Amino acid sequence: MAHFAKPAEGSWTEHYPELGTAPVSYEDSISPEHYERERDAIFRKTWLNVGRVEQLPRVGSYFTRELHAARTSVIVVKDKDGTVRAFHNICRHRGNKLVWNDFPGVEVEGTCRQFTCKYHGWRYDLSGDLTFVQQEEEFFDLDKADFGLVPVQAEVWEGFIFVNLDPENTTSAKDYLGKIGAGIEGYPFGEMTEVYKYRATVGANWKLFIDAFAEFYHAPVLHAKQAVADESKKLSGYGYEALHYEIDGPHSMVSSWGGMSPPKDESMVKPIERVLRSGLFGPWDRPIDVGELPAMINPAKSKVWGVDSYVLFPNFMLLVWAPGWYLTYHYWPTAYNEHIFEGALYFVPPKNASERLAQELAAVTFKEYALQDGNTLEATQTMIESRAVTEFPLNDQEVLLRHLHKTARDYVAADGETAVDLAGAR
Repeated sequence: MAHFAKPAEGSWTEHYPELGTAPVSYEDSISPEHYERERDAIFRKTWLNVGRVEQLPRVGSYFTRELHAARTSVIVVKDKDGTVRAFHNICRHRGNKLVWNDFPGVEVEGTCRQFTCKYHGWRYDLSGDLTFVQQEEEFFDLDKADFGLVPVQAEVWEGFIFVNLDPENTTSAKDYLGKIGAGIEGYPFGEMTEVYKYRATVGANWKLFIDAFAEFYHAPVLHAKQAVADESKKLSGYGYEALHYEIDGPHSMVSSWGGMSPPKDESMVKPIERVLRSGLFGPWDRPIDVGELPAMINPAKSKVWGVDSYVLFPNFMLLVWAPGWYLTYHYWPTAYNEHIFEGALYFVPPKNASERLAQELAAVTFKEYALQDGNTLEATQTMIESRAVTEFPLNDQEVLLRHLHKTARDYVAADGETAVDLAGAR
């Protein structure tokens, strides 16, 4: 892999002195008490990406999202005016979950004219208003106008649907995403509607998996076998540095090399990749001309740029690839030592079988990489829980890891709780 120089003045980490350079603790990733604080301070207070507008193609389209960390379930729906709305998934009568099919904990999607509670038949329209009460005359001075669904703030940014569960929140999703969000506005996400999705339960803290995808220091070692044997040996001993790092508020990004789409020398990749002209970096043949890139995509303006990874706090990662496709990662906590990982690959719809197969190869290659990372993280979780070692040195390429854990700790502290000591900056 290519090796790139650090900034002219100091290291990447030294550009953010508030992060410090000392070894860090991962107590925040192994403490049940800290996780409970994160649930209220982070997941009930920040903007959470729950999907895309393509999931709501017509009036009445809806889907549900189980937000375990925030202790709720939400319904996201397109109302009769075409507005995307969100509501807590709870009936106002006796508190039953309103929208579900065979199993209450399983997310569902569909199209309807109204929502009907399975328990006693109360009905709500697409705007959340209560429209029908079974045996309404049996109730005491019931005014249906007072018992609509409980709304959740919902906003659409670049086709991505965000919700915020804090009724006192006054910051828009656009403003929350700040400089980094503004710097990728205008990219043609809406043209990439061919989607491949993966979902898995991972036995590790949610932040540890973000750590794995916020640095490429591990890539030449853990993922060396992506190349043919001779090239794998070269890559595993060569090392790696990114093109650019950026931190803005709670969000961050890393910009990376992308010399394998297509590779300069096709002999370095596997035969199936040569035949299908695709691999982890995506199809080699670019489906559209994306035009001039927004300012925060390839911010270094490097000729060898391949992918930018954006960590949009708390649990959403967006990866924009040079060949004209993108990836999303979501990390949904279910316990201090477990989360649901979701990965989705978005391509321009294929025009023929060759393009379809190239996309499928990229999708299955991504799955193999994710399995390697997930397996490694479960090993990490078990050992840091031993507390045999309590502080760990991070190098300059791991600057986004320092930032993530400090950000999570700061949110907990700002919520009136004493954060777990991470011994990050001295």
